Amino acid sequence: MAEAQNIPVGSTTAGQIAVAAESTVATRMSAPPSFDVADFPVPHGREEEWRFTPLERLRGLHDGTAVATGDGLKVDVQVPEGVTVEAVGRDDARLGRAGTPVDRVAAQAYSAFEKAGVITVPKETVLAEPIRIAVHGEGDTAFAHQVIELGAFAEAVVVIDHTGDAVLAANVDYVLGDGAKLTVVSVQDWDDKAVHVAQHNALIGRDASFKSVVVTFGGDVVRLHPRVSYAGTGGEAELFGLYFTDKGQHQEHRLLVDHNTPHCKSNVVYKGALQGDGAHAVWVGDVLIEAKAEGTDTYEMNRNLVLTDGARVDSVPNLEIETGEIVGAGHASATGRFDDEQLFYLMARGIPADEARRLVVRGFFAELVQQIGVDDIQERLLAKIDEELETVSGSGR
Repeated sequence: MAEAQNIPVGSTTAGQIAVAAESTVATRMSAPPSFDVADFPVPHGREEEWRFTPLERLRGLHDGTAVATGDGLKVDVQVPEGVTVEAVGRDDARLGRAGTPVDRVAAQAYSAFEKAGVITVPKETVLAEPIRIAVHGEGDTAFAHQVIELGAFAEAVVVIDHTGDAVLAANVDYVLGDGAKLTVVSVQDWDDKAVHVAQHNALIGRDASFKSVVVTFGGDVVRLHPRVSYAGTGGEAELFGLYFTDKGQHQEHRLLVDHNTPHCKSNVVYKGALQGDGAHAVWVGDVLIEAKAEGTDTYEMNRNLVLTDGARVDSVPNLEIETGEIVGAGHASATGRFDDEQLFYLMARGIPADEARRLVVRGFFAELVQQIGVDDIQERLLAKIDEELETVSGSGR
């Protein structure tokens, strides 16, 4: 798999694998951010930010026809001692601090939730155990808003686990005080028919550190939009992602890192594996270095491993630089088939084909699995990878 910087406009097709990579920056091509749904026209699929998304499969989230049904979601929050959990109305000043909706679905989610969840870790509190948020769908349509706020010099790990069946539009805000450290692991392990569209906003304080690990397996359509901005100098962001796209699934991850403050860092690494007819993964990585953001150090990378014919990957790294006074900036995108030479090497040493395939894929994901830092989630993730690989072994899919 060859890496490329400054990837030209266009696409490359090999067999039934299509790969698109563009140098056009999309950060300023969409509608201005707004909390008002009316400020966003109904998308038709020709817009830059919607052109990869199968709108007909969003179950009305994009055009206003989706309405909340049933009891919504079952949400179970478990927090260590000293952490505050609240349910608040939309007039709470903490909502929307980390970022404003940038598309119609996010604005619809903001206007339609009944109560928002707010989790607060007091300043200088260092949590020994993770905060766990279990989100389970039972077939209903729901709109949600979650805020996680860390005071100055606080440290926490948050696991958000999505399971079951739902049609969900949500906004999640992460607010980090000065010197705080937050790791968030968001797992999308939905049932086959679920639809999940969400915007994740992180506002990073002075000398604070934010790590996001997004793990996507299940669902019919999953479209996530992580966004990062900085509230002070010295902030660092690490955005990691792992996705395994199966037959018929659409998994889309659209990222923006807005370097709006001097002397901040960001590092983005997303990896995906695909198998089965109609499997479609989309990764869009936007990095904007504003004119005032001198001393920025940033890099983003996306790699994809295609295990069977019939799968499609669209990988679009974008980098917009408005100042030359930076430490470094770059991006890379690479997509390739399963490496038969690696498989042959292992089989020649007596390792059965299925086990060899499993070892290669595990090795591909290893650096991202290690970033999770929560033992039970890591073990579950590796088991899920093995389960996915068993569906293709010997089936020719």
